[in-house]
Amino acid sequence: MAEKISEQEQIRRDKLQKLRDLGVDPFGQKFVRSDTSETIQKYKEFTKEELEEKNIEVTMAGRLMTIRRMGKASFFHAQDRFGYFQCFISKDSVGEQQYAIFKIADIGDIVGVKGTVMKTNTGELTIKVHEYTHLTKALRPLPEKYHGLTDVEERFRRRYVDLIMNDDAKRIAFARPKIIRILQNYFDSLGFVEVETPVLISVVGGASARPFMTHHNALNKDFALRIATELNLKRLIVGGMERVYEIGRLFRNEGMDTKHNPEFTTVELYQAYGDLSDMMDLVENTFRLVATKMNGTAVIPYGEYTIDMEKPFKRVSMAELIKEATGVDFVSNHYTFEEAKALAEKFHVQVEKHFTGVGHIMNAFFETFCEEKLIQPTIVYGHPIEISPLTKKSKDPRFTERFELYIGTTEYANAYSELNDPIDQRERFIEQLKEKSLGNEEANDYDEDFVEALEYGMPPTGGIGIGIDRFVMLMTNSTNIREVLLFPTMKDRD
Repeated sequence: MAEKISEQEQIRRDKLQKLRDLGVDPFGQKFVRSDTSETIQKYKEFTKEELEEKNIEVTMAGRLMTIRRMGKASFFHAQDRFGYFQCFISKDSVGEQQYAIFKIADIGDIVGVKGTVMKTNTGELTIKVHEYTHLTKALRPLPEKYHGLTDVEERFRRRYVDLIMNDDAKRIAFARPKIIRILQNYFDSLGFVEVETPVLISVVGGASARPFMTHHNALNKDFALRIATELNLKRLIVGGMERVYEIGRLFRNEGMDTKHNPEFTTVELYQAYGDLSDMMDLVENTFRLVATKMNGTAVIPYGEYTIDMEKPFKRVSMAELIKEATGVDFVSNHYTFEEAKALAEKFHVQVEKHFTGVGHIMNAFFETFCEEKLIQPTIVYGHPIEISPLTKKSKDPRFTERFELYIGTTEYANAYSELNDPIDQRERFIEQLKEKSLGNEEANDYDEDFVEALEYGMPPTGGIGIGIDRFVMLMTNSTNIREVLLFPTMKDRD
C-alpha cells in the first residue's frame, strides 16, 4: 500500500539527503548534556555583565519549537523535559558549515548545542551557541503552537504529540509517578510491604465487575484478567505477612466515560489486627499528605469545586444520608423485600432483575439521591450485606463494616473490616452465584481455595482499595480520566 505523503512531509524528506551531503547523520548519535532548561535557571540571578564576565559554558539538547531567522544570525527556542530554553546562533559563532546545517532545520527537529550563558537586552536567559549539532530529523510537522491538537480524541490517541505541544499534559505525566512514589514512601514508613500478585486468574473475585477473558494454550485453560488484587493479598495476610499492599493494573470489561477506563490502576492495602477505623484514619492521612506534598496545601481546586482536605473528613452512614435525602429509614424499619420494592417504585428508583434483598434497593436509593451531593471529603459507612460479599458483618447483621470515600461526587476508596469467617464467606459466595444465575455478570465466582485459606485462620484485618487514576485526577485538577492515562483505551478512528 503506497504511503501518502503531504507536501510538507516531502520537503522534510528531501532534507535528509541535504543533511547527508553535509556529512550529517539525519538520525544522529549519542549526545551528552551538562544542563537542562531547569538547571540553567540558577543563572537568572546574574546580570548581563556578570554572565559575560563569568563565561559559563553549558551543553544542552531539545526539540526545536520556534525559529526566528535573521540572515547571518538567528534565535530559536528548544524544549526539553523541564521546559524551554532560548538560543542565539550566528555564522560568526559556529562557522559556515554548522550554520548551513542549522539553516535547513525545521520545527520539531531535535538538536544539541554547546555555548555560553548570556542575557539579551530584554533580560531573557539565552545560550550563545558555539557548537550546533543536528540530532534527529522530524519527518512530520508539529501542529500549530496555538491550535495544537484541537481534536480531543486525537490528543489521547497521539499522546506523543500531545506531550510535545501541551504543557499541561506533560505536567500531569510527571505528576503521576510523583504521586505514586509518595504513596509508596508513606505506606513503607508505616511498615507495609509492597508485593506483586498474578494478573491471570482462574477464579474471578475481589470486586463486582465483568472480567476480560483469555485462553492459555499450554494449559488449555481459560483465564480472566484480574478485576481486583484483594483475594491474593488476603492470602498473604493468612500467610503471616501482616501488612501488604500492591499498586497494580486491573481490568474490567465495562463501559468507558470520564471516570472509567477498562484498564486502570489501584492500590490495595491490608493491615492484620486492624479494622475499618484504621482504614478511615489511613485514607484521610493519605489524601491530606499527598495533596500537601503535590500542591503545598490540602485545600485544592477540582473542576468547579474547592476541596478542603485540611479539615477532618465527614463520617456518615449510608442510611443517614438516604433518610436525610428522602425520609426513608432503612435502619429503624425492617422492610421486607416487597415493601422495599414498593418504596423504590414510589421514588422512581430502578430495581434490577438480580436484586435479591432489601440491601440492593437501599444501595440504589443511595446512588440515586445521595452520591451527587457528596462534594467535600465524606466517608460513607454501613453498607448493606448484599453488596459487600467480602466484608465483616456489623452488629446489625443487615449491614457490614465497610466504607467508601467520596469527594466531588466521585468514589475514591473502598474499605472493609475484612470478613475472616470461612463459614460466612462460603455462604456469601453461594449468594453471589445466585445473583450470577439471575443475570448479574458482575457477581463473584465461588473461590474454594480462598475459603480454604480462611480456614487456616486470618487475623482480624482492615483493608482498603484506592483508585490511583481518579486520585491523580483529583491531585492534578483533571476532570477526565484520559488526561491522567498516557495511553487510554480508544475506539478506532472512523
